[in-house]
Amino acid sequence: MDFSSLGTPIRPMTRVHGGFANRMYRLDTDQGSFAVKELNVADRRWTYRVEDVFRLERAAFAAGIPMPEPISADHQTLVHRWVDGEKVPEAPVSEAYAFEVGEILARIHALDVEWTASTEEPTPQDWPVLAQRAAETDQPWAGELACQVDTFLAIAHFVDTCERPGPVVLTHKDIQPWNLLARDGRPVILDWELSGLLDLSGELGSTALSIAKGPGLDTIDPTIFRAVLNGYTNAGGALPPPGPSWFAYLIGGWLGHTRWNILRALAGTEASTGPDLALSHESARAGIQGLPDLYARLPALQTLLA
Repeated sequence: MDFSSLGTPIRPMTRVHGGFANRMYRLDTDQGSFAVKELNVADRRWTYRVEDVFRLERAAFAAGIPMPEPISADHQTLVHRWVDGEKVPEAPVSEAYAFEVGEILARIHALDVEWTASTEEPTPQDWPVLAQRAAETDQPWAGELACQVDTFLAIAHFVDTCERPGPVVLTHKDIQPWNLLARDGRPVILDWELSGLLDLSGELGSTALSIAKGPGLDTIDPTIFRAVLNGYTNAGGALPPPGPSWFAYLIGGWLGHTRWNILRALAGTEASTGPDLALSHESARAGIQGLPDLYARLPALQTLLA
């Protein structure tokens, strides 16, 4: 991508570490500061619909959704105006912050943006093969994966067969602590690349749980979970009926992310795009350890909807 339209650089572009799927850089010029994201094109987990996502981002920004201004996009590079703010830790946010996140979701869902539906592929069932490859290549988490193969197959079956009550909304799909900033104590929504159509219950459940809990599942704050839903209804949204579908998307997304990082770790080479190899190993182990616990707690999580 030609960055000349962004102005004359006042210092070399610097990498900002920590991305789970892509690589981020900061570019400071005489026209301001910009976030330049180098997209992973080598082994992307999903079809990135650059024109649709950029159109949604522009519409959301024009509607006043708190987010970085989208500047340009192609299949390899995204550019947004840099936004300073505090990172949101993986811990329950304040009730006011959660309430506003709910309001923002309702405003996003109310946008009138053209989008073409796509066909979802079945959840991969190759966990026995992955476990065998991990053992053959002496991966540090191979034993843990082997012990959980049946659980991962059960999780994949749940994701594929869970009934989604609807409605389907066009939305961000990935509002998690690492995709949020706090600016003057209020939310800023980052990283829109996963945007698309999603069952409303999956969007609300994933978002509310992610900002109402700590690193595990032992510190869930029901008040914060409900604050997201209260903010959503306060801004005109209607809640879907309770059920396991509220958490099916979260579980399925983490399952796909875990499998993707396992494949990157099995390759055993430092890829030129996407997360570093060490981060892929860390993410693979986190999923192997955390997903079975999340799945086992599904009945308890549904009590948050009461």
